[in-house]
Amino acid sequence: MVHTSGKPHVAGLVLAAGGGRRLGGRPKALLEHRGRPLVENAVRVLRAGGCRSVHVVLGAAADEVLRRADLSGCVVSVNPDWEQGMGSSLRTGLASLGAADGDPDAALVSLVDQPGIGAAAVARVVAACDSLSALVSAAYEGRRGHPVLFGVTRWEAVAERASGDRGARDYLREHENEITLVECGDVAEPYDIDTPADLAHLE
Repeated sequence: MVHTSGKPHVAGLVLAAGGGRRLGGRPKALLEHRGRPLVENAVRVLRAGGCRSVHVVLGAAADEVLRRADLSGCVVSVNPDWEQGMGSSLRTGLASLGAADGDPDAALVSLVDQPGIGAAAVARVVAACDSLSALVSAAYEGRRGHPVLFGVTRWEAVAERASGDRGARDYLREHENEITLVECGDVAEPYDIDTPADLAHLE
């Protein structure tokens, strides 16, 4: 790797722009988990899992999120087109990473609404980053899930393919045979907080 420590500089990227349409318009970043906004949990998990820097993409109720959530030490971007879906937020986040100090070697992308995925899963994916072209994904009983890590040489192509609600799905499907899958089903649960029933997962 290019960094003298011998370990890649992996930056965490939290996609936290969603408006929670199926939750009655409650922005996901602001859902309460352990007494704090859910976005804080996502940031804490990335740091504990070994991400050297953390970028956060906000969208819905961004001003309120910035008021209520402690995002100190994070690089925060606001996606003005968040209603177009996750793809635009991924592009916003990769642009933020591309302009970042410290020249990250890779980006580990996580979703704000997956609190069942903790630092242990993040650490496993980070540990599998071995080159600037790394493509690593957590897997759950063999099925690809989050987080997903993209080496820096892939960012431009990932951004080009990111559209609508699909995020990096098209890119990952096209490069499936290049993905290193890291099983995380023993340390994490990949559920999403999408509907009112899912709120039971929050503490």
